[in-house]
Amino acid sequence: MSNWIELFRGVVHPWHHDHFGHMNVRHYAPFFDDATYHMWTLLDLPYSRMLAEHGVHTVSARATTTFIRELKAGDLIRIDGAVKRVGGRSVTFHLRMFHADTGELHATYDLVEVFFDPETRGSAPIPPQVREKLEARVVAEA
Repeated sequence: MSNWIELFRGVVHPWHHDHFGHMNVRHYAPFFDDATYHMWTLLDLPYSRMLAEHGVHTVSARATTTFIRELKAGDLIRIDGAVKRVGGRSVTFHLRMFHADTGELHATYDLVEVFFDPETRGSAPIPPQVREKLEARVVAEA
């Protein structure tokens, strides 16, 4: 079983273009951010229940986008993702944006999410039940 999860599909619209005629870097972030919300649900850790069930939620600490190939209006995209690393208080996701028709890789996104306790307003250890689900989905090739 592959630990890569399809997270999102979308389309590049003309308003995503910059003056060079391709999708501007600012528009990659919303696609990847939306995909990340789906990641939690598909890991059976819905963000909508994270605080109530585990007493914590996550905050994004670092996001790194690598741009590989340009996208143009009308291109269909598919984003998949996997757990890259599980730390003591954080998890790193690795997401990949592909052209849905050709399968070409267009961008990658590495996101570090830190577990956060709203009571103390600081980072928190990953709850054991959450850690177990995350560690089960780690991919070596991310």
